[in-house]
Amino acid sequence: MAQGESPRLDWLISVDDHVLEPPGVWQDRIPAKLRDRAPRLVTTGDREYWEYDGKQVESSGLSAAAGRSKEQFSPKPLTYAEMRPGCYDAVARVADMDQAGILASLCFPSFTRFCGQVFWEADDKDLALLCVRAYNDWMIEEWCGAAPGRYIPMTLIPLWDPHEAAREMERCAGMGSRAFALSENPEPLGLPTVHDASGYWDPVMRAADDTGMVVCMHVGSSSTMPQISSGSSVLANMSWGGIRPAGAMLEWLFSPYLQELPNLRIALSEGGVGWMPYFLERAEQIVDKQRHWASAGEGVELYGKVVSESRAIDLHNLDLRATFRDHIFGCFIEDNHAMRSLAEIGEDNVMVETDYPHSDSTWPNSIKVARDQMAHLPESTQYKLLRGNAERLFRFQPADR
Repeated sequence: MAQGESPRLDWLISVDDHVLEPPGVWQDRIPAKLRDRAPRLVTTGDREYWEYDGKQVESSGLSAAAGRSKEQFSPKPLTYAEMRPGCYDAVARVADMDQAGILASLCFPSFTRFCGQVFWEADDKDLALLCVRAYNDWMIEEWCGAAPGRYIPMTLIPLWDPHEAAREMERCAGMGSRAFALSENPEPLGLPTVHDASGYWDPVMRAADDTGMVVCMHVGSSSTMPQISSGSSVLANMSWGGIRPAGAMLEWLFSPYLQELPNLRIALSEGGVGWMPYFLERAEQIVDKQRHWASAGEGVELYGKVVSESRAIDLHNLDLRATFRDHIFGCFIEDNHAMRSLAEIGEDNVMVETDYPHSDSTWPNSIKVARDQMAHLPESTQYKLLRGNAERLFRFQPADR
């Protein structure tokens, strides 16, 4: 938006949507001698599923709900023929985006899961690396290339090899990728945490700092669903899901990375933002009261187990609010509480998303739903939430509309 120009509020940039990978993503790119072991879409009888590494993965109806009413939502599998074409076709998606006032979109994968967990779990890591590269090439060249200026390229990394991951990040950044997907909590996947004493993730974080690629962590990318109790309702557990992005935010605020790497930015995708003021306030209270013994390296016994900081951070000079403002971005679909408490969060750290084609999506009414939530805010603030913050964070210039 040029200085002195009235903000256009008829379009938004969604920083969290999803693509159901079309059948040719891997079959068109993996060497012929390996294609029978690469991911492939299989139809047999009335079943359709992705086959890879001994697994058969069907597409959930909740992941391809676009065009269906709430009454029609179902987790039962859907075939591609039953899906709206915008779920898997980049050109058809743009038409759906136009209908909903979505100027540009950043898309997470589906079959691979949100940060490529299926490749981390695979036995043949050489083939898995080829599959990661094939997905990235397809995302940048074909999905995003089908409509320049309408898609923000986000790519995957080989989670099992941080040095190779850094090389892949540099390669993808050179091709135009603006972000990469990482788990909100790697530990449930069997990977080291961001506090790993040996610095497992150091090459990845240095590459992100060097390239400017945003670390995007989608809720559920730990392959876990929080469970309140063994008998709790699925819907109760889904409602409680905000504890995952809250935990991710706190993990990063108390990790050394955000103190050491000035260009590192993280986005908590589909995590909401209304919870942020409370956890920021609570973290400040904890630092104020507990920083002295914690800085001395003393452990504390919690329920029979002694725990201490695994990687030291400078608690005496840790400014949590400044760290948050400089490094952490929240994303929301529908979050009226957050819009009422935006001053506590910061208007520069919040972005809108539409979650197309999932059952949580606001499509096809995305721009209306977004603007209704923020109607009480100044137009300059609305512009930031709708698109300005996303353009700045992802260094992205959308197509003119």
